[in-house]
Amino acid sequence: MTDTTSNSLKILVYSDDIDVRKQVILALGRRPHPSLPEVEYVEVATEPAVRAQLDAGGLALAVLDGEAAPAGGLGIAKAVKDEVPDAPPIVVLIGRPQDAWLGTWSRAEATVAHPLDPFELARTVVGLLRPVNVGA
Repeated sequence: MTDTTSNSLKILVYSDDIDVRKQVILALGRRPHPSLPEVEYVEVATEPAVRAQLDAGGLALAVLDGEAAPAGGLGIAKAVKDEVPDAPPIVVLIGRPQDAWLGTWSRAEATVAHPLDPFELARTVVGLLRPVNVGA
């Protein structure tokens, strides 16, 4: 589902809270790792917008806020992994480290707890994106 011929990677950032979306984007920056191309962010605030972006394709990764309302990122991740063939890797932002088991339930590839640690988020995202671009 990732377009590796493009000069950039497209990352979906979902939260009903604009501040959370901005924290994610600031933590990752335009190029989270020198071995990766620049990142293009697609910010969305609703579940239907997440679905529309997934249907459009071309996403390298999705970051979903598990604390978003009315549709939380954990439930969206579970539905995406159950229903979308070739879904991109998903990182779910969880309320606390003890909730990491919910990430496993949702079938997300990774979780990062609030408050967001920019270094942890970047390490997690880069770890999921680098295999996509091996040899690119």
